[in-house]
Parts: sequence; C-alpha cells; structure tokens
Amino acid sequence: MAEIAAQPFAFAFRPETTALIVIDMQRDFAEPGGFGASLGNDVSRVTAIVPTVKRLIEGFRAAGLPVIHTMECHKPDLSDLPPAKRDRGNPSIRIGDVGPMGRVLIAGEPGTAILDELAPLPGE
Repeated sequence: MAEIAAQPFAFAFRPETTALIVIDMQRDFAEPGGFGASLGNDVSRVTAIVPTVKRLIEGFRAAGLPVIHTMECHKPDLSDLPPAKRDRGNPSIRIGDVGPMGRVLIAGEPGTAILDELAPLPGE
C-alpha cells in the first residue's frame, strides 16, 4: 500500500490498481465562447481547477502511475449523437454547430482539444 498525505486523513491506495482519469478538460468546456459557456456555465470555475489538475497529473507521472484522458467529441456527420442530446436545453449553439472554436464538440475541431497545460503525453 502507498499513502498520500490528505485531509482529514491520509489516503491509502494500491498503486498497481490506481490510475488518474482526467475527464473532458477541453477548450469547448473551459474557454469563453465555447460550448460550456453557451449552456450558461461559468467557465471560470473550470479554469480555476486547472492548476490542481495539472499538479495531480504531474504527481501521477512522477510516480509512474497511469494517466488517462477522455474527450467528449462526435463524428462530423453526427451519426454517433442521439437527437435528444443535441436538442436538449436552450444553448446559444448546439453540438455540431459552428462556434468560435470550429464545430462544437466535433472530433478534430480546435474546441475539442484538451487544454494545453493538461495535454496528454504520448501513451496517455
């Protein structure tokens, strides 16, 4: 067992069964003008956690533990996007629409890119 100093008590874990999963830290969710902002989200709350996420990633890398990044994105033809997901809510732009960072949440568009400061290394 390994242990991380934490509050209110130390966190014990087994390194061989531990990985860090970094979920959807993408421009479309974290930057003004992106999809998150179009939903009415305060994207400054996302950017506020970036330094902490960066420290976690660095710590896992230094310990030789796996880091896994996820990205929400869809095919350009939207064949993998259920209509109910595209049509929910009342955003100013919808998934697949052209926004300030290209087509919103479409694979390969600039908005789907993971934030530079959290970008995966080869193999992550």
